[in-house]
Parts: sequence; structure tokens; C-alpha cells
Amino acid sequence: MLVSGKRRLLTALLQAQKWPFQPSRDMRLVQFRAPHLVGPHLGLETGNGGGVINLNAFDPTLPKTMTQFLDGQHHPEAAALVPLHPPRSGKQHQQIMGPEATAAHYSSPTLQEVDWEVELAVVMGKKGKHIKATDAMAHVAGFTVAHDVSARDWLTRRNGKQWLLGKTFDTFCPLGPALVTKDSVADPHNLKICCRVNGEVVQSSNTNQMVFKTEDLIAWVSQFVTFYPGDVILTGTPPGVGVFRKPPVFLKKGDEVQCEIEELGVIINKVV
Repeated sequence: MLVSGKRRLLTALLQAQKWPFQPSRDMRLVQFRAPHLVGPHLGLETGNGGGVINLNAFDPTLPKTMTQFLDGQHHPEAAALVPLHPPRSGKQHQQIMGPEATAAHYSSPTLQEVDWEVELAVVMGKKGKHIKATDAMAHVAGFTVAHDVSARDWLTRRNGKQWLLGKTFDTFCPLGPALVTKDSVADPHNLKICCRVNGEVVQSSNTNQMVFKTEDLIAWVSQFVTFYPGDVILTGTPPGVGVFRKPPVFLKKGDEVQCEIEELGVIINKVV
């Protein structure tokens, strides 16, 4: 999942399910101006006197002034995306597909709300458990592009709202087009990332907006499971998924989804 800034700041900001908004003591919410921006913008200060994260760059629909933010209602997509710790679901080998394979879509009572999510995928190259964040990159082989296909009806209403089934239908994890070794990627946390459905850009962001960086994800997950070479971590998706559109938009038979990440390539999957 993608937004900017340190975990404690984002958690404090997007805890705001009820209004009026009550700031956490750990959060530094600011209104700021910059020479390259038009008008005021809403931001998070990354420390006492530190840099400022532009929240409007993450989501242009957010208010741009402090007054509007405090008086308004928080954007539902942003509120849904930022937890205290990285949420974890799983995928099995049946979900893994090639970069140009067809993604199944079942127009039936069991599966009707299939959604897109472009994500940076981290491929592990070394066994490990209880990995420290400072040692995490030594366990990484490289990166690739992932399409984390999601069944929103199973994520939000069925099966007790558990994430697992909504993420684990067959064909729900196209990967590719290649494993790009970590030494070949200048900075995995500064790559343009986008998704197109039938040629229309529906997600466009940068991996510098990730809530949880690669090292933190590896450290967190390795507390519970042992990583082996070939294991893959999907790191999260930018705003723009279908479920939060008004009205919601879901994939249908004949749609073509293109997921692209700078330096890593493009994968193209058709819905059948």
C-alpha cells in the first residue's frame, strides 16, 4: 500500500474515522507552500523541523488547507489503506501467472467484483527468519511487477471480511516480465508505477509513496514465517482502484489490464 512518510505519522493521520479530527501527539500535520506548487498544500512533517510529505501528491482529492481538512470528511480510499502494521494475506502457486497470461473472471454469484491493483513485487533470494530491517536487502534477489487481482465482494462482505479468499482465486497474481536484480534497480523506492485498463490510466504514482518500505515489510513478515528463495512479497498499491470509484468499476470479460513499473517493465493481462 502506498502513501508517503513514516509509519507512526501515517497511522496517526489515517486513524481519523470519526470527526472532528483529533491529532495524535506523534503527528505533525502542516499546511505549506512551495515554489513549484500552486497555492497551499496539506502535508506531514517527517520530524521536528524535518522534510514535508505532500499529502495532496498522494491523493489530489484531499483538501489543500488545514481548515478544509479539519472540517471535512476523510477520503474513504486513504482511510482504508493505512494500518498500524502491514496487513498480510497470502497467495499460493495456483495464483501465479505469466506476464501475458489471461486472468480469469467469473461472472457468477460467487465472484462479481474483480478489481485491479498494480504493485511492486520483491523476490527473496536467501532463506531467513527474524530478519532485521537493516539486514533485509541482503535477502532480496530482485524486483518485478505484480498485478494483485482482488475480489472485492469476498474482501468486504463474504467470509467474515477475511482477506485471504478475496486474494487467492486461481490466476489472481500475474507477475513479470522479468526478475530485475536489485543491483540493476537504482532505487526501488523511487520508481514510477501505473495501471491501465483498456488503455485508460487508472493508477499513477511512485514507489516513494509506499507506507511500508521493503526493509520494513521483510522484517515484519519474517517474524511469523521463514522466507525461502523464490518467495514473493507484494508491497501494496496506489490510489485508483475500482472499488473506490464513484460509481465503483470492476473488471469484466474482454478487459485488458496493463501494469507497469519504471525500470521493471510491463505486464499485460486480459480478462476472460
